[in-house]
Amino acid sequence: MSADPREKPFRPAWWLPGGHLQTIVPNVCRLRRAPMLRRQQVTLPDGDFLALDWGPDPGGPIVVLLHGLGGSSRSAYARVLMRALHARGFWACMMHFRGAAGEPNRKLRGYHMGEREDPAFVLSELRRRYSRRKLAAVGVSLGGSALLHSLAAAGEDPPVDCAVAVSVPFRLHRAEERLNRGWSRLYQGHILRQLRRQWQEKCRVLARPDLATGLHEIRSFRQFDARITAPLHGYADVDDYYDRASSIQVLRDIHVPTLLIHSLNDPFMTPDSLPDPDQLSPCVTLEVHRAGGHVGFLESSGRSYLERRVPDYLLVQLQKK
Repeated sequence: MSADPREKPFRPAWWLPGGHLQTIVPNVCRLRRAPMLRRQQVTLPDGDFLALDWGPDPGGPIVVLLHGLGGSSRSAYARVLMRALHARGFWACMMHFRGAAGEPNRKLRGYHMGEREDPAFVLSELRRRYSRRKLAAVGVSLGGSALLHSLAAAGEDPPVDCAVAVSVPFRLHRAEERLNRGWSRLYQGHILRQLRRQWQEKCRVLARPDLATGLHEIRSFRQFDARITAPLHGYADVDDYYDRASSIQVLRDIHVPTLLIHSLNDPFMTPDSLPDPDQLSPCVTLEVHRAGGHVGFLESSGRSYLERRVPDYLLVQLQKK
């Protein structure tokens, strides 16, 4: 395994103008297969469970991927990153948040932007079990937000050696407003349909049909978060959730090398959502591109910038350890 010191800069595909095409085409039309995956169920301290999907083990460092809202190991970005990491010698796995692996979890609790306990538990367990191997984590969108919260909460004893977070909605109030404007409402509608189906199935399995009443009336993330996310995860209301779960406020508390990859034309948020330099820990590097969409970053060659940038960054940082 080696990182290329002559790494080329990201050049967005000229034939995908605008943030919407950079978001949609790479995440809908990319058909590249993922490596064969092996599922492992992990029992959590409260008796609930989540699933890890492991790729083949080539013997290198372990990398845990954390998916976005409504995502899984079947997501296009997950397939691309799993293949790219395996090709560079990493043993990669996808950590599914509760209820995201195709099977309802045992409790009403699910996952959210400020989720830190479940990633921290999984990463700590992997660190304990594979103590002789280096460990890194990569979070995408919501998964990136949850990862940043977990790293900040760990303080000077982080469970990983380095991390990457891609397309993180740093300020949730602004992201919520952005997703209610223009074409961005299409993403909101698509993800909400998935969330409503998952919640309805969970209520059926847990014999709580009362909690699914009026679910079809939810038409925005704010309504979903006000009714379900905030009360189930200990927040006073939706504004309290958006305030406390915004990762902008925890970036200065991170004590492990962490790369943030962001695009100015991300249709899930606005350019003024980015953190200022004084809001970053010395360990955190913010990499901002003029284009790339939301978890898109497709280059003119048709390949993903993420599939070379993420492994390269991890290799450089792990070689320092």
